[in-house]
Amino acid sequence: MRVFSLNYRLHLFNTIKHPFILISLIAITTLALTFAPAAAQDQILRVCPSAEIEQRTAAFEPTGIILTAFDRTGIWVYEIDTRRRYPLPETRPCDGNCNLSPDAQWLTYLNDATNAVNRMRLNGSQRSLVATNASDVEWWSANTYLVWTPGHNAFLLSEDGTTREYLPVNSVESIQPGGRWALRVEANSNDFERFLVNLGADSQTALDEQVSLGSEIDYFSAAAWSPNGGYLAYVSPLRDDNQVIIGSEIFGIHPEAAAPEQWTSLTDLYGAIRINGLSPGELSWSPDGSKIAFWVTGIDAADPSRTLGGSVIHILDRASGQISSYCGYSTIENTPNPPRLRWSPDSTHIAFAGNLPGDNQGYLLLALNVETGIFTALSDGVYPALGQPNVVAWGLAPT
Repeated sequence: MRVFSLNYRLHLFNTIKHPFILISLIAITTLALTFAPAAAQDQILRVCPSAEIEQRTAAFEPTGIILTAFDRTGIWVYEIDTRRRYPLPETRPCDGNCNLSPDAQWLTYLNDATNAVNRMRLNGSQRSLVATNASDVEWWSANTYLVWTPGHNAFLLSEDGTTREYLPVNSVESIQPGGRWALRVEANSNDFERFLVNLGADSQTALDEQVSLGSEIDYFSAAAWSPNGGYLAYVSPLRDDNQVIIGSEIFGIHPEAAAPEQWTSLTDLYGAIRINGLSPGELSWSPDGSKIAFWVTGIDAADPSRTLGGSVIHILDRASGQISSYCGYSTIENTPNPPRLRWSPDSTHIAFAGNLPGDNQGYLLLALNVETGIFTALSDGVYPALGQPNVVAWGLAPT
C-alpha cells in the first residue's frame, strides 16, 4: 500500500497540467486542510495514490455481478467479466429492501407482478417465492429468513417454509443475524433513546437487562450488525460538558457486554463531523466482518444537515483500530444521504455510484480498491431511480 503525504499531494500541483485533475486535487487537498487540524493529520492513514479516477481495463478483479439501476424500470445487472448490463423483469428499483444472502449468491426482492417477496440468483434466474404480505425479507442465517410485515411484525421463516417463529418486535429497528438480540428505540421526555435488548428473554427480564446506547437523533443514527451477529456498530452524537452536540463517533457493543465501546475518535481529529447521513442502517460491514466502511462529512454542529465540504470514504479496521481515509474521491451530494457503499464478496473492493464534476458522464459505477486506494470507473449511466443513484448489491454470478 502506498500512503501519500500531504506534502506530496501539494507537490503534484506543480507537476500535473490536466485541468480536471488539477481541480480535483485542489478540492481534495482543500478538504484535507480544512477538515483536519494540522496536528492531527498524521493520526489517520491517508490512502491517496491519485486524484484521477481510472477507467477499467479489459480485465478487472474481483469479478461477479453488481446490481444497480440504469433507468427507473427495475433492478439492473452489471456483469463485471463481460461488461454486459441488462434489466431484470418483474423487479422494482429497490433501496434498502433488497438483501444479499450470506454466501453472496441470492437476493431477496419484491416481485413487481405479484407484490410478494421472492428470491433469485443475481442474474435473475432460479426465482422462487419467499413470503407474501411482507415488506422486507432479510437473511437471518444461511437457511432462515427474517420476515417483516407491513404492520411491523416479524417472524423467522425456515427456507422450506415449514417453520415459523414470531418475535416480540415492538419498537425494534433491527435484529441480530443468527440471534435474538435487537436494537430497540423508545421515546423519552425529550427525544428518542436506543437500547440493546434480548428478544429471547421474557418481557420483564428483557427490560431490566437492556443496555442503553444513547440518543436516537437524525443524522446520528446509523447502525448495523456485523455479518455473524457478533457486534452491533452504531453512530452516536458526541457532546460537550453542556450536552451540546460537537460531532459523532462509531461505537460498538457485543450482545452480552455490559456497556458499549467507543471505536473511533474522529471528532478529535476533524472537529464537528457527521458519519453517513439520515438513513439509520448505513454502516457497511465487509462480508468477512473485519472492516466497516462509512462516509465522513464536516458539518455545522448546530445543524448536521448543513455540511461543510465534501464527504470522504473512511474504513475502520476492527482488529487494529486503524482508520484509513481514501482521498481520491469526495462528494458534495451527501444530504440527506451520501451514496450507499457495497462490498465485494471477497472484502477487497467497495462499489458505489458517484458523479464527477465537469465530465458530462452523469453518475458512474465506481469501485474502490481498499488496499491501494485506487478508484475505478466500471460503467456510466447509473440512474437515480429512487431519488438517489445507489448500488443494490455486489454478489457472485451463478456457476
